[in-house]
Amino acid sequence: MTTTAPPPATVLERRYRRLLLAYPRTYRTAHGDELLDVLLESAGPGRTVPAAREAWGLLTGGVRSRIAHQATGSAWADGLHLGVTAVAAANLAALLPYVGAMPLWTLLSAIALLAVLRGRVAAALPLSLVTGVKAVAIADGRQVFDLTLVPVDPSLLTDHALFADSSPLAVASRYAVVLLGLLVLASRRREAPRVRSWWWYAVAVAAAWAGPVWMADDTMFPLSLSRLAVEAAALGLAAAACYLARDHRWALASGIYLLVTSVELTMHAEELTRQHLAYWGVLAVLALGAACAPFRQRRHCLD
Repeated sequence: MTTTAPPPATVLERRYRRLLLAYPRTYRTAHGDELLDVLLESAGPGRTVPAAREAWGLLTGGVRSRIAHQATGSAWADGLHLGVTAVAAANLAALLPYVGAMPLWTLLSAIALLAVLRGRVAAALPLSLVTGVKAVAIADGRQVFDLTLVPVDPSLLTDHALFADSSPLAVASRYAVVLLGLLVLASRRREAPRVRSWWWYAVAVAAAWAGPVWMADDTMFPLSLSRLAVEAAALGLAAAACYLARDHRWALASGIYLLVTSVELTMHAEELTRQHLAYWGVLAVLALGAACAPFRQRRHCLD
């Protein structure tokens, strides 16, 4: 018995398949071929490029499908894990510029984030605790575990010494939120945390960059424009997800991150400028938008 090979994919089919990548894998497995057949049948003869309306519809539909796929399981547990992930990524971003002077501790922070991303709470707890104790000790000018030359000079991404513009309490608060969140998640043995995307490492690298400069050189507590852009984009996506899915898990994560940022700014209350307040205001508005978005009214067709 002979089998015939399937006909080679056309240019239009390959481009439709790339657009279908916007949908989750489970959706593509169940409905991808059927949807592709409908698209190819409705396409005009000789067409090699999807219509702009079709491409936009596939991309937005894929995003909606992915968001709906994420809005499953316990909303508060998933939101807590997402908030812990964001703070853990910020903790790694604080150490990344000093990888040349502290390779071991930067690596441990990266592994701790990996454990959080993969939902390995039991492994993330001790890694986050050890890394947090070391970070707080450096911020306080103390020696713990090994000898570290203080101040710790950067090797890339910034020109400021490690925690030169921060305080031990602010550093401790970030790690305390991670540890408390992990402890709560560890108590939920029935449901393991969701596996997160590897893109969180790219987020940490972008947030670690100290430029572009948008504050005066003599600012006591400078904040980079790249950090503002990354955080505003993340909280904006969280608000959009809450709007589309009518789910509060992203709002909870935004609130956790806003809490950590608020504590950090409060520790430097005497050094804040209008730019600091504008920075906090942007994050607060986005977090509030995420909290209110799930309450939007449904639209009904008129009879």
